[in-house]
Amino acid sequence: MTPEAPPAAPGGAEPSAHTFQVDLRGLVDLLSHHLYSSPRVYVRELLQNAVDAITARRLDDAAAPAVVRLHASPGELRIEDSGIGLTGADVHSLLATIGRSSKRDGLETARREFLGQFGIGLLACFVVAQEIRVVTRSARFPEQPPVEWAARDDGSYTVRELAQDARTEPGTTVHLTARPGAGEWLAPARVLELARDFGSLLPYDVAVVGPDGVEQPVTDLPPVWARSYPTPAARRIALAGHCASLLGFEPLDVIDLDVPLAGIGGVGYVLPAAASPAQRGGHRVSLKGMLLTDRAEGLLPDWAFFVRCVLDTDTLRPTASRESLYEDETLAAVREALGVKVRDWLGTLAAGDPDRLARFLAVHQLGVKSLARHDPEMLRLMLPWLTVETSDGRTALDRFARDHGTVHIAATVEEFRQIAPIAAAQGIGVVNGGYTYDADLVALLPQVLPGTVVADLDAGTVTASLDPVDPAVELSLASFLATARTRLDPLGCDVALRTFQPVGVPALHLDDREARHERARAETEESADALWAGILGALRGSAPRARLVLNHHNPLVQRIAAIADQELAGTAVEALYGQALLLSRRPLSAADSALLNRSFLGLLDWATHHTTTGTTGDTTEGEGR
Repeated sequence: MTPEAPPAAPGGAEPSAHTFQVDLRGLVDLLSHHLYSSPRVYVRELLQNAVDAITARRLDDAAAPAVVRLHASPGELRIEDSGIGLTGADVHSLLATIGRSSKRDGLETARREFLGQFGIGLLACFVVAQEIRVVTRSARFPEQPPVEWAARDDGSYTVRELAQDARTEPGTTVHLTARPGAGEWLAPARVLELARDFGSLLPYDVAVVGPDGVEQPVTDLPPVWARSYPTPAARRIALAGHCASLLGFEPLDVIDLDVPLAGIGGVGYVLPAAASPAQRGGHRVSLKGMLLTDRAEGLLPDWAFFVRCVLDTDTLRPTASRESLYEDETLAAVREALGVKVRDWLGTLAAGDPDRLARFLAVHQLGVKSLARHDPEMLRLMLPWLTVETSDGRTALDRFARDHGTVHIAATVEEFRQIAPIAAAQGIGVVNGGYTYDADLVALLPQVLPGTVVADLDAGTVTASLDPVDPAVELSLASFLATARTRLDPLGCDVALRTFQPVGVPALHLDDREARHERARAETEESADALWAGILGALRGSAPRARLVLNHHNPLVQRIAAIADQELAGTAVEALYGQALLLSRRPLSAADSALLNRSFLGLLDWATHHTTTGTTGDTTEGEGR
């Protein structure tokens, strides 16, 4: 079947063919301001082209020389390679056509051997160069003369054949002339710094030649982590120095991250200080020896935020800018494999080096907790070393679980702080679940410690454990308790009388999440318009109320309960309520703040009135004072 021809233009005229016009100045601006993070990448692009050219030549001739030399002088740079070179036709096809790549023509089957993927490397040099001149001779067609391609940043270029003796050996030389204001990027010291940063792991002989003719080596092989050392201690010292020079810190420990099946080699350095789980990246990744980025993200699982990697890979895929990693199935598999390496390292420490594990956990327990909440085996392994804040103090989670048949979780730090002293005195096991991951780990305890019971803490649990007051005593205080309940009822708080330890705590404010939700609903209802207030009112249910538990063991409570003046007794109860709120360290509502001010001023007024008038009232009121 013959394909249909495109529709004719109006009037029967055939459509004319056109080619895209490229504004090179605009493209250079796009590269320098949007694709690449810094002009420094021009050295990487030059090295990359040179290394790819050598790799291509060695596919034809394994004994071919593999040499790259960067000749740096102020304002100019010349890079020579012993690679495969180009013919005149190659120059017209590859250098003069934006987007073409030598890797696409005749070398597709060996593409994995090359660093470059996108065919814009040479063009990227215009971010620092005003003029680029390429002199090249083909190794495949040595009988053809060398060719010169010269281009300027205005988009113009020339191509000409040179005399046979202009370049006698196969390979390519690229000359750069700095653009105004960019000369510092071609300075010898800067070129050496950038070449070593990008190319220290390249597999070929690379060096920078200064104006004085002295060669400074760039490559430093084998990598520090792959070298032989006389002792493990010597290796640790060498790797610590490597981390300090590259990443700027002395590592707490070193993790080998070689994964041969995934084409990964390198090490992970454990941060010496605690890191936030929100911090990601900072990994240094090289692709076939060429630095890709020193800020890679997503290379490790999220829980391993305490590790910074230095890796070389031949499998991961770079993005178009070659400054980050492409998120694909390969990266996901590598991430999982590296996570297993970190996990195995932790297991080795737990099994054979508890001192090193303890030093690590003292800094990075949060990361291990993050791992353990997704991995029951790791939780079981780390349980003796994972500590939590409890009603017994900070203690190991497994010991606390074994000491208490039931482990209660306080959902917030505020809940825990108000409950912990009372719970400890009553023998109730409470864990502060307000810190990151702790509640999740406690919830998993029944899986790794059969027989352990985990329950959410509520006010009823604590109240039920407090000793009741003798019914006759409570009956004798009925009038006082009625006054106290009347005063606190507008605040959504009940009053109970109990005896508990410690004696020094006069009152305990207890509430749970349902009580707080009901209180928040009531406060919102008070300030809402009629429609919204009606909706909120319809939501009112039988949710539990907060409780102020008065400690009848406390002498102050006993004296307040004996006050005959109901107004003064009510003010004193409000003061106890405010003091209990402050001890709980939870945020105060507007009504709570008003009550605190009112009770404080009321007691102050009563005290100053009696002092000024010289009256003391009856014995009970004097004790209450």
